[in-house]
Amino acid sequence: MLTRSKFLQLVACGLGSIALTACGSQKSDDAKPAADAKKDDDAAKADAAPVAVRAAALKGPTAMGLVKFMSEVDDGNLKDEDYSFRIVASADEVAPLISKSEVDIAAVPANLASVLYNKTSGAVRVIAINTLGVLYICELGDTVHTVADLKGKTIYSAGKGATPEYALEYVLKANGLDPETDVTIEWKSEHSECVAALTQDATAIAMLPQPFVTTAQAKNDQIRVALDLNKEWAAASEAEGKDGNLITGVAIVRSEFADEHPEAVSTFLNHYQESVEFVNANTDDAAALVGKYDIVPEAVAKKALPACNITFVSGDDMKVQLGGYLEELADQNAQAVGGKLPGDDFYYIA
Repeated sequence: MLTRSKFLQLVACGLGSIALTACGSQKSDDAKPAADAKKDDDAAKADAAPVAVRAAALKGPTAMGLVKFMSEVDDGNLKDEDYSFRIVASADEVAPLISKSEVDIAAVPANLASVLYNKTSGAVRVIAINTLGVLYICELGDTVHTVADLKGKTIYSAGKGATPEYALEYVLKANGLDPETDVTIEWKSEHSECVAALTQDATAIAMLPQPFVTTAQAKNDQIRVALDLNKEWAAASEAEGKDGNLITGVAIVRSEFADEHPEAVSTFLNHYQESVEFVNANTDDAAALVGKYDIVPEAVAKKALPACNITFVSGDDMKVQLGGYLEELADQNAQAVGGKLPGDDFYYIA
């Protein structure tokens, strides 16, 4: 017979069981959202599409430094982001691609980066220096061994209003020569015209960039490299108590893209640096890739690469070096940098 005391005990136990079950159920319900949230977060990361990173470079040293990077992408070895590259013939083609947001990162002449920054009210930033001086004074004879030897000479060059003009004027003036009276500078639209003029006038001088110097020498082995403007610029800068380099090319990024995808920019720079280091340490293999991407023929690249001064400088070092170079250009002609020096936000330092 169920006594009153036993009945009360059973009721108490039943209520305790219900309470424990309820507590266990509540605990499970509380834990479920946290677990689901983590699961959803992991799924989102796994399903997140790689960032599309569209890059452009000029035919020449800036594109040469990217060849290992491009090859790794084409071989399917780099999938952290969705990279695409295009190689164009002139800087005039790059500026519209950036302004229309058709590319995110581009290798451009150093002064053009500053011009674009000023024209677009800061819509681009510089992320790395990729090429130092690539300009050389060439002749058919053996008369030029110092900058002073250029006095009275006719110098043929392409690049009026760009780095070649500013670099030549800076070096001439630093060595006591007046570009207006001590030399005659004949500006041409193409480097091939300079070579043609050189071969037609045995006393003429041509200022040519690499790898075009090597291309010209392949056609005429009598062409001699007389002066390296990179070394002459550095010497002139040192004489002024400065530590400056002639800087030919830089890489820029759209500011909007950098703000939205800082990790993608950082990853791109890491791959770019690795590519430059490979190119500088493995001339033969790099030359083969340069030929593969139709930048210049492999044989030309093999001879030209050591003289192309391909480099990779980012962060604070980039700001110091590029800032000093742009100051020199602005001192010559403010329009060379877009009317004024760029602000500190021009320099992308992660």
